[in-house]
Amino acid sequence: MTAFPSAGPAGACSRRPAAPHRRRGATLTAAVCAVLAGALAGCATEDPDAGTNGVGRLPADKIQAKAQTAARAAGTVRLSGNLVSQGRTYKLDMRLGPQGARGELATKAATFQLLRVDGALYLKADAGFWAREKNADPSKNDETSVAKLVGKYVKVPSSDPVYKRFSGFTDKDVLLGSLLGLHGKLTTGDRGTLDGTRTIRIAAGQGAGGTLDVSLEGEPYPLRLRRAGDAGEVRLTDWGKPVQIQAPADGQVIDYGKSITLGD
Repeated sequence: MTAFPSAGPAGACSRRPAAPHRRRGATLTAAVCAVLAGALAGCATEDPDAGTNGVGRLPADKIQAKAQTAARAAGTVRLSGNLVSQGRTYKLDMRLGPQGARGELATKAATFQLLRVDGALYLKADAGFWAREKNADPSKNDETSVAKLVGKYVKVPSSDPVYKRFSGFTDKDVLLGSLLGLHGKLTTGDRGTLDGTRTIRIAAGQGAGGTLDVSLEGEPYPLRLRRAGDAGEVRLTDWGKPVQIQAPADGQVIDYGKSITLGD
């Protein structure tokens, strides 16, 4: 009788080479695990301030101080939005520089232009505005009549209430000094973007005292302010860009001098 060869010791089959499809599966699994591990490690170590100016790492009061310093150092800025001042809501679009400003203010009742060159303030408005300011009869025909003011730049005396009311809108340091001081305990808020620029928000009194969005790119300029008590929201743009400011031609100016009061 023919003897058949022994199958060999028990377990010999476990030492057979793995099937090709099993080897490929194991290799693929290992590769996927490596990719996932790398991605998770990257997420864990990602720095949100990478590529920024670094103010996002600072406490809120330091961020505010940096923003105020950058604003003071910039020669010019454009400020637009809405402000509540002395009980009146103004829509404004002002370009402010070291030697003056130009722009437009509007209320529910009127729209008018403001121009300040050094210490001289000029105001250009329609008949309705001047009639309200002077409590005058628009049909009156004299050298100081409302009709003669329309379409002209009125040079406002510094002693006049109109000057005191509006000159602050044309003074960069005064205006920004009053706007950029938030009221209450400061905390750091969300990061975001504004017109494509990365920002960080600081809030006063958990937002009740106002919020300020500060640029995380380049100079830490303040870019958006929401005032406390729903007293307005303004955008601050065009930092450092040239602003053309010059006095109007003599033929376009009415100079009231120092003896005539425009408003109360």
